[in-house]
Amino acid sequence: MRVLFVAAELTPFAKVGGLADVAAGLPAAISRRGVDVRIAIPKYALVKGELPSLGEYVVPIGGAPRTCTVLEGSLPQSDVPVYFLGHDPYFDRPGVYGEHNGEYPDALERFAFLSRAALDLGRALGWPPDVIHANDWHTALLPVYLRSGTAEWQAKSVFTVHNLAYQGWFPLHQAESTGLDATGRQLVARGEQMNLLQGGIKAADWITTVSPTYATEILTHGEGLEEILRERRLQMSGILNGIDTELWNPSSDPHLWTPYSAADLTGKMGNKRALQAALALDAADVPLVGIVSRLAEQKGFDLVIEGFERMMAFGIQLVVLGEGDPRYSSFFQDAERRYPRRVRALIQFSESWAHRIEAGADIFLMPSRFEPAGLNQLYSLRYGAVPVVRATGGLKDTVHDFDPEHDRGNGFTFDGYNAEAMLYALSRAVRLWSLDPVGWRRLVVRGMTEDHSWDVPAREYHALYEQIVAR
Repeated sequence: MRVLFVAAELTPFAKVGGLADVAAGLPAAISRRGVDVRIAIPKYALVKGELPSLGEYVVPIGGAPRTCTVLEGSLPQSDVPVYFLGHDPYFDRPGVYGEHNGEYPDALERFAFLSRAALDLGRALGWPPDVIHANDWHTALLPVYLRSGTAEWQAKSVFTVHNLAYQGWFPLHQAESTGLDATGRQLVARGEQMNLLQGGIKAADWITTVSPTYATEILTHGEGLEEILRERRLQMSGILNGIDTELWNPSSDPHLWTPYSAADLTGKMGNKRALQAALALDAADVPLVGIVSRLAEQKGFDLVIEGFERMMAFGIQLVVLGEGDPRYSSFFQDAERRYPRRVRALIQFSESWAHRIEAGADIFLMPSRFEPAGLNQLYSLRYGAVPVVRATGGLKDTVHDFDPEHDRGNGFTFDGYNAEAMLYALSRAVRLWSLDPVGWRRLVVRGMTEDHSWDVPAREYHALYEQIVAR
């Protein structure tokens, strides 16, 4: 079976969010099952190094023929080929999606080019895929092109919705630049606008979301697409994301100060002390709470702001890593000035600091308003940073509330989207950390020894590919 996996970002070449990690981890795991899976992403300026060229071909996008150059690489520690689809006027830019918290104004043409170039890639390489797996609105036109008969062969399509909040809205009069025929335009049309995500959902042979709970939630809270999602619910499933357990492995992580494992947690404390020293926090024996996140409303930062002073009254230290909405970055920078030895705000994107915070934190806070899958709670479990999360989407599927009576669960959860509920869950975690170190250790080890690798979701996707091809 031949599968082409198409995404707008890919670790380690061009990463903005969790999609990049999924686009690397899932194909690698599927490849280990004997599937001929290959990946296509744009050739951004961020993609460095000398890569061999496989040739070029013409892509009819933007009202004129555009030349697509194909460069070939591979996933690190894998034999999965990666095809970089290049057109410098679209992709030779500093950002992936845009700059200065804004999107490039020609986003429609850029990602229509990606979809159409990926569609024609099989012909150019003499490798027609059986399945094209598209991801989020940036590649949502792929199922639309396939449904409208644009491709020269009959491939099946799987379309994964990673976050329904981002839909790819554009004026309908710009549809001409995408090369869509009348059928395709009807699939994406929503009033006087185009909604590319809608088109992908309508056109795909099968739709997946990134957790079972999210697949259920969006049938009633679908960011305006509830009716369409309900119409396709029999061709939709929620498959929980995994993580790369080699990349995220505290016993061999090169980003950490000290390695450790569930069998020997000594290095966990060593990383906490090193983190405190590196960030000029007091070397105090208090719970250290970590947050690694985009600074966005979705992530629950309104609750953190509302409950901040009460949080600090628990006696905690707080380290925040992320960038995004200036409202939140300004708040945390001000909090750092007010609590200079207890709060540190790293307003940046940093893979190294993300690993170090997971290793050094006792508790990881993730109070999301909604969370399709979430990866950081899985990294936290793997690194022994006990997660405190709101029970929504993938967080509900992966973090189970601690039950002291039966000594079950792997974290602390809350349901209501309000500061009081979040603070109560956090206070329970702080109390257990403070009063029952033996119980806390059992909780940490339980989370660290769970299997959240890509092996299970890869098995589910492999079965899904076979199912839709057989149909």
